[in-house]
Amino acid sequence: MSAKRTERLLTLVILLLSSKRGFSKEELFEEIELYREAPTPAAREKLFDRDKAMLREQGIPLESFSEDPLFETDNTVQRYRINAEEYQLTGVTFTAEEYTFLSLAAGMWDPASLDSAPSRAMRKLSLRTPGSEPPAPLPVQPRIRTSEPYWDEVWRAMAARRTITFTYRAASTGREEKRTVRPWGMGSRFGHWYLVGFDADRQAERFFRLSRMTSPPALREGGFEPPESFDINAALASLTRRDTEGTAELLVRPGTCNILRVRRGSALVEHGEEWDRLRVPYTGLPALAAEVAGFGANASVVEPAELGARVRELLTGALDAARTAPEVELTGAQGTLPRRKSSAQDHLLRLLDLVPYLLAHPGADLKETAQRFEVTEAQLTRDLDLLFVSGPRHYPDGLMDVDVEGGRIYLSNARNLSQPVRLAMDEACTLIVGLQALRDLPGIAAHPALATAQAKLTAAAGDAARMGTVVATRLSEDEVQPHLELFQEALRRGVQVEMSYLVPARDQITERVIEPVRAFSQDDRWYVEAWCTSSAGFRNFRLDRIQDVRLTDRPVTRGGETGPSHEAAPSTGLYIPSPDDRSVVLVLKESARWIAAQYSAVRTEALGDGSLAAELRVGSVAWLPGLIAGLGGAAAVAGPRDLRAEVLRWLEAALASTAA
Repeated sequence: MSAKRTERLLTLVILLLSSKRGFSKEELFEEIELYREAPTPAAREKLFDRDKAMLREQGIPLESFSEDPLFETDNTVQRYRINAEEYQLTGVTFTAEEYTFLSLAAGMWDPASLDSAPSRAMRKLSLRTPGSEPPAPLPVQPRIRTSEPYWDEVWRAMAARRTITFTYRAASTGREEKRTVRPWGMGSRFGHWYLVGFDADRQAERFFRLSRMTSPPALREGGFEPPESFDINAALASLTRRDTEGTAELLVRPGTCNILRVRRGSALVEHGEEWDRLRVPYTGLPALAAEVAGFGANASVVEPAELGARVRELLTGALDAARTAPEVELTGAQGTLPRRKSSAQDHLLRLLDLVPYLLAHPGADLKETAQRFEVTEAQLTRDLDLLFVSGPRHYPDGLMDVDVEGGRIYLSNARNLSQPVRLAMDEACTLIVGLQALRDLPGIAAHPALATAQAKLTAAAGDAARMGTVVATRLSEDEVQPHLELFQEALRRGVQVEMSYLVPARDQITERVIEPVRAFSQDDRWYVEAWCTSSAGFRNFRLDRIQDVRLTDRPVTRGGETGPSHEAAPSTGLYIPSPDDRSVVLVLKESARWIAAQYSAVRTEALGDGSLAAELRVGSVAWLPGLIAGLGGAAAVAGPRDLRAEVLRWLEAALASTAA
């Protein structure tokens, strides 16, 4: 059914672009055979209404107008067309440097963000950049995380300007309350995404952290217009970091829990032979509970009681999951996580991008084209077959000519689709927001090509450019920026860096001499990839775990050699493989599937209960029990057996210590 709907939609687009006079419904139903296959006239009308709505949702300017100006509201004489000038992305070209920044802005988003809008946008803009090629990796590679609860739902409501209702756990009271909000904008700050809008109950502008939403947002009838003066960047700038929501008192084993000891605001209250008493500020009790649970028998909560109860709940859930996890041995071929099944909507957008690309590249290589459009060669061949049969049957030269000779693609007779489609709302959003975020990064912000790329893109995006005032993200806060500047200076000068670094897996502060390769962000954390001279290998170091850092005058020893992950985007994960790695199989519930992506699972397999089995390659398993504990049952070790037994004993000891 998806292929038939795609063919129907593509034919509808071709037909509506072909005439300024437009077509009545009856004429469209006569020209497009797939409408005539509907079982009843009512079903045919419903199909047409769905198709119109889908095209408009994707920014395709489908117009309806009256044939008789004296009866503009008479639906019986409505005609339909697509305004070619509004449809086409024309009048803009980008230099190679500008295209590099556009690619960087697109690559910052999670691969699944906004249904692959970043890659769709770059396919279109590549036709507006002479000789555009994938840019070389930059020494600073940021990422935008969109995995917080209900991110997509909030974005769609905001883009459509629809009021939403949801339940929300307030930070001040901890109570869940129903909220009715007009979503004016959304943005990321201090590692969290916020919805900014008009709270109908309180009759005032309010901020809502997405991680505190406890139910999916439901759309209300009717729309709204945000204030003309609203700007999400100004709203985010008004936010201040809330240093503490509370203070916890913990007992920790001497020499352990260093990540808590070095936290800003932490204080050693009392030192003892068996236990140290530590006072730790926190901004979110669930996050601190996961950390404390991850230290197992080395940490115990004194107060607040709610924190202790939450830690016990996490350890109990993790222990139950460890005891009941199935034994799984993955034997299938290695590969990436399964991708979301493509819809007719995705298919149509790909075809509308494919036609202008093939017209601009006569004789395009089949294999290279498939890679560019992120499909298999078999799928691309099916796409070409679909292009060949799509179009009005009763018009002279109504169908496209498609030939594949010796692995080369030739397409003609597609004049109406020769230009790429104007950027849709989500496509413009990803690039404009990405470029704005780059302008806050040290070492990049002052580059003139970044400013000109943003100006050209904003002009080309038309009405979709308004997303630049309602969505924003800040990629680095003040405490991280000095480290980013220092590592960029080290890269420019080609010198080594000395630092003191906290290693949570070993719970130690170590002294390192490193040679930086790049800085990148993932999951709202910044890392530097570097050659570590003490380990004689490439390592990733988290910037917020660096206790002290100093530039040296000593030149690097590896002459600009890059690490094994440097050629890949940061989305490939933080883990750098080694021949001595060990295989581990985890069973992951939906909320923990991110582990498979972040740690570059070599095999995955969907299980019958909706969970995912993932095989990871790890250099050390010392950190696994703490990870499992903090997830509270969302993940468990399924193999090998000795590691499964080891984690089970660790969790039993950790839970027993909470009752002591």
